[in-house]
Parts: sequence; structure tokens; C-alpha cells
Amino acid sequence: MNRFGIVLFLFFINAYATTSQEIIKIAEAEAKSAASKIHFKENPNTSNYDITYHKLEFSVDPAVADIAGKVTTTFTALENLATITFDLDDVLVVSSVTQNGNSLSFSQNSADELVITLQNTLNQGNATSVVIEYNGTPISKGFDSFTASTHGPDSTPILSTLSEPYGALDWWPCKQDLNDKIDVIDIYITAPKQYTAVANGLEQSTVISSENKTTHFKHQYPIPAYLIAIAVTNYKTYSHTVPNNGNPFPIVNYVYPESLTSAQNSTGITVDIMNHFINLFGNYPFENEKYGHAQFGWGGGMEHTTVSFMGNFSRGLIAHELAHQWFGNKITCGSWKDIWLNEGFATYLSGITIEHLDGDIAFKNWRNSYINSITSLTDGAVYLTENETINVSRIFSSRLSYKKGAMVLHMLRKKLGDTNFFTAIKNYISDPILEYGYAKTIDLLAHLEASSDLELDEFFNDWVYNQGYPSYHIIWSQPNANSINIQLNQTQSHPSVSFFEANVPIRLKGTNGEVVDFVLNNINNGQTFIETTNFTVNSLEFDPEFHLISRENRSTLHLDNKNFITQNISLHPNPVNTFLKIKTAKNIKMISAILYNTLGQQVFKSNHKQLNISELRNGIYHLKVMTDYGAYHKKIVKN
Repeated sequence: MNRFGIVLFLFFINAYATTSQEIIKIAEAEAKSAASKIHFKENPNTSNYDITYHKLEFSVDPAVADIAGKVTTTFTALENLATITFDLDDVLVVSSVTQNGNSLSFSQNSADELVITLQNTLNQGNATSVVIEYNGTPISKGFDSFTASTHGPDSTPILSTLSEPYGALDWWPCKQDLNDKIDVIDIYITAPKQYTAVANGLEQSTVISSENKTTHFKHQYPIPAYLIAIAVTNYKTYSHTVPNNGNPFPIVNYVYPESLTSAQNSTGITVDIMNHFINLFGNYPFENEKYGHAQFGWGGGMEHTTVSFMGNFSRGLIAHELAHQWFGNKITCGSWKDIWLNEGFATYLSGITIEHLDGDIAFKNWRNSYINSITSLTDGAVYLTENETINVSRIFSSRLSYKKGAMVLHMLRKKLGDTNFFTAIKNYISDPILEYGYAKTIDLLAHLEASSDLELDEFFNDWVYNQGYPSYHIIWSQPNANSINIQLNQTQSHPSVSFFEANVPIRLKGTNGEVVDFVLNNINNGQTFIETTNFTVNSLEFDPEFHLISRENRSTLHLDNKNFITQNISLHPNPVNTFLKIKTAKNIKMISAILYNTLGQQVFKSNHKQLNISELRNGIYHLKVMTDYGAYHKKIVKN
């Protein structure tokens, strides 16, 4: 999902890129729309049944923020049920509930629950249906799940919904969680006949009766409650066709009349992006129905299944919302801790679209922008803790869930190679256990390991589950024309990671214009690599193409003198009785100091520059000072 805007947000979006600033706006808006219901979380009182079908009949007028509804729900008992609970805001008034044509007793409470007493106890494994009739005015919260507003020079009414993560209960009785997708839905929207309605799935019929019009949509793929949506206004419609290897399907666009020309000039690229995603990740997940866009009053968009609601038609927004049809809609994150499986993928696929349509330089600039944003603060993980799931801004953090999630995927792509990476993702998105259901981070990890034969637990611990990023200082020398020595020294921005294992890209440039790129598999701090060269190296560049999340590594130190560290670290006094002081040059950071006896046994360790060794026996010791430029060794005398 990527909502941002309303008229208070002024922004300029490049029509041919998803910029770093655009993603910030996307995440900000998602957080605001989520804020009103984030305290809700999953309702344990709805966990004892499985919904298989909804018939949703809504009567609305876009000029009025009211709804009258009749919802028929078929469900299977997961345990013996005497009552059933639905999520429904208590400002909406239920007028009747029936089962098999018989009236049922029910109650509504301040916990936004509708509790229904069934005719008889429904035994585990059995199914039944209930019909709920209700009406009311959903509460206006500023960033609404149910909005009646206007558009255009004539202030034409528009009604639209947007329910992620917990807004569906604002406008219809549902089961609102991340563990139950509805198998099939029928949606009937009755509105004044001058308007056009849009919803998930394929339009089945339109029936005009007096002054009203009822439009029927049917969606026959599993869908969670938060992705069900409707919109009604004076839409103009037009379509593009995706060839889809002889099984064509339409991209149906519902746009405001005043936006028709500009939209027609912008949405055609959707076919190219769709084709590219199909080539990479397999069939469009809802190819037997449609894809489409419906313009609405937000400045961004929302990836409702088969029809993304769009505040504009920038190419970046088109790519982001389309990507969600695979990542978020076909496979939905199994908890809000795993939100990066939705947003990190959608964000990365907008980057892949830049790579596909604009080339390597544009994609490189995209990565550079994202790395700068990710490393603007020192903390933050891609994966959320349980406590963080009640923090809206943390769930929808543009820096972490979106950008860091996207760049972690790019790093995995570079680590595995394109063939293994895209094979793994294609297998993940088509896994029969996961598809059209829910996935957790561990499910993605399993497919990446299976495709590559790599063990990725350490990578995920460093880059997904824990916080921060590395910074590098590189020491290199060329003892002869045929080899180069490179030492990688790393510091971490957050203590949750002691060392980031990573593939470190290096570029060598020769005195006569030679260029060689290679990647160092850096598995420990201070690791030294000896690489073969056949030219005199003039300079060394760290990660010149911006493939690695890191900071403050853009300059390197060329060492011709092996005594560099010795010349920039000093000890005093030596011999020493009580306090030994370590002094380093400003450009050298001390990591630790370790003292060994003459048998090589460690007797003292500290990360301070003043060491109190008064308790040690008199004698000779060996001091090792670890720095971000390597190790310094010195013999000291304790007296």
C-alpha cells in the first residue's frame, strides 16, 4: 500500500521514477490511515471460524457519507460454536440477523464487536450462513476507511474506501485479521444511476431500477478483509489489454473526466511493467479476472486486489501498486512484524522497473538515494518486534520497512546471483502452501536457501532481524605489479550486530585507465585479501555501484608504509605501574585493547584508552590494540 497526500501535501513526482522522497510520502500516508485502528490488532474472538464466502450488498450515495448494507457470510466452525463474533464499529447499527431465514439474537459492544447467538450449536467442521443488515454513518477520522468527498471543477461527489490495516470494520461486519482469507466474494453496489461503481473482481452485470443502478462484481480468489474496496463517482473508463501468452486480460482504468486525457497518456506503461513482472515472477495472480486503476481522493495509492486505488498515475506509483498484486495480495505478510514482505518487495520492484526501463545508471542512482536514507540514522531493523507492531510509524517506516527492506532484497540478489535469486522468488510466490495465503520471513528464507544452496541464517540475523549497518575503512598496498593487499576493517552502527558478514564490492583503477571490479567475501573484521593484478593501481573505490547498505566508506587509504598504525598510535608510560594510556590519531578509532602474558594467555581486555593494570603481576606483557585500521602490537613492561 502507498497512500499519501490530500491537498495539504505538496509534492513533485518524477513520472519516470519512484524517488526516495516519494517512498517517504507513501509510508507517511499509510501510517496516518492506519492510526485510527492500529490498537485493534487481531480479535481473538474471531479465531474460531473460517470464512469461505461473502455476499456484500451496499447501498450508497457518494454525496452522503452513509452506508446501508446486507452482508451474507458463509463460514465453517473450527470448534463447536454457540455464538459467532464479527468485527464492526459500534456506530453502525445492526437492524437484523438471520440464519436460514430465522431471526437471531445479537448484541453490539464498545469493543466494536457484533456477537450473534446461532440457532443451534454449530459443530466443528460444519458450515452455515448468517445474513446481517445494518446502516449508519462511519466515523470521520481525517484519514478515513470510508470517505465521501468531491473532485473536479464541479465538486462532483466521490465515495471510496481504504481499509488497511484495520479499517474494514468501519464500514462492514467482517473478520479483520491476518489468518483468514475469504475464498469468494460477490459485491453488489447500489448508487444513483448517474455514477459508475468499481470493486474487486470482474463486473458481472449492471441493472438500472428507477433512479438507482446496481453493479455486481465477483472475485473468485482468496482475499483478506482489508483488501476489499469500493468506489463510486462519475468515472470514465477505458482499458488496455495484456496479451498474456494467448490468455489476454484487461487493465481497466476508472478515472475522473477531468483527468481522462492525462491518465490515458500515463497508464499505457502498465502493460510493459506487467509483462516484465510476469517474466520475472510468473503469471499475474488474478489473470482470470482483471487488473485496473480507480482514481480516488488520496495523493498516493492502495493495492486493492485486482484494482489499485490511485491518487495519481506516476510510473513509480503504478509499478509499486502493481507489484503488490504478487507481494501483498497473492501472498500476504503473515503478521505485521513481516510487513517488509509486502512493502520491501513492492518498493524493490519499483526499482527493478527503473532498471528495466531506464537502465543501469538510473537504477544505481536509485540505490544510492535509498542507502543514504537508510543510513541517516544508526538503528532500525527490517523485521519488527512484537512491541513495535503497536507503533504505526514503525510499521510503515519508509526507512526500514520500505527502503531497507528493498535494499536487503537487492543485496540478496547480488549474493545469490540473478538466476538463483529470481528462481527463489518465483518459487516462493508460487509455493502451493503459501500462494493465495500468508507467509512469514522464514518462508522466504527457506526458498532463498533452497535455490542457492547457501546458508543464510547469518545474513538474515545481521540484515533483517537485527539493527543498523556497517562502515568500512580499507587499507591497501601493492607490494608488486602482480598483486594487491586489501584489509577490510568494519565498525557497526548498532550493538545488536557484532559484525556484518557481507560481499564487499571493490573497484581498482590503474594508472593507464585500467578498471577491474571484484567482490570480497568479508566474514571477519580486519580480514586481509590478496588479489591478483596485472597493472599498477592508482586508486581503489569501495562499492562504486551502491550494492551494499553502508556509510562513510567512500574514501580509502592507500598504504605504501607498513608502519602506518605504529606511527599513529602511542603508549605511555612504558614501563608502567598503574595506568597505561593509549593515544590514537584522530582518523583512527580504537575498538578494543587486549593484554596477553608471555604464554599467550589473555589477562586483560578493555574498550577504554586508559587501562588500569595495577592488579597485574610485574613482568612483560604483549598488548594488542584493535582499531578500524587493523591491529597494533606492542610489548609493555609492568613494574
